[in-house]
Amino acid sequence: MTALFPGSFDPVTLGHIDIIVRASKLFDNLIIAVMNNSNKKTVFNIDERVGFVKKSIANITNAEVHVFSGLLTDFFMITKSDIIIRGLRGGAEFEHEVQYARAYKKINDCIETLYIPSNPEHSFISSGMAREAAVFGGDLHLLLPNVIIKEVNQKFSSGGL
Repeated sequence: MTALFPGSFDPVTLGHIDIIVRASKLFDNLIIAVMNNSNKKTVFNIDERVGFVKKSIANITNAEVHVFSGLLTDFFMITKSDIIIRGLRGGAEFEHEVQYARAYKKINDCIETLYIPSNPEHSFISSGMAREAAVFGGDLHLLLPNVIIKEVNQKFSSGGL
């Protein structure tokens, strides 16, 4: 079975990586789909975000990174995926995610969504929190994979925003 884990990954966090690692153990193939949406303002460009994810999952042999734009339901069909994976940090996020899952199901009845709750040590992490910590020179080791911290810090320290 092939699972699809979509997101903007701006940047990829330890929470994302935890979900990726756990999903990779449940499915034969895992596609990490990095969203390229010109209507969504991101700090890191698509090449940076894809590079961050690839560096962070280099040791996961059954995972691959793809870029997608447009409707997730279309990308789901193009990749011949069997299920969409979504990570959940808390209850409020669940309500939001259920609305999307219902919409996906309405658009295409074969689309199922599996929710993987974050481990407690990652439940507070978000890409926004990581970006804010980077802006103010905070320690990113509890938020981001070690392999991308230097690049993230360089982006913010060099005024590359």
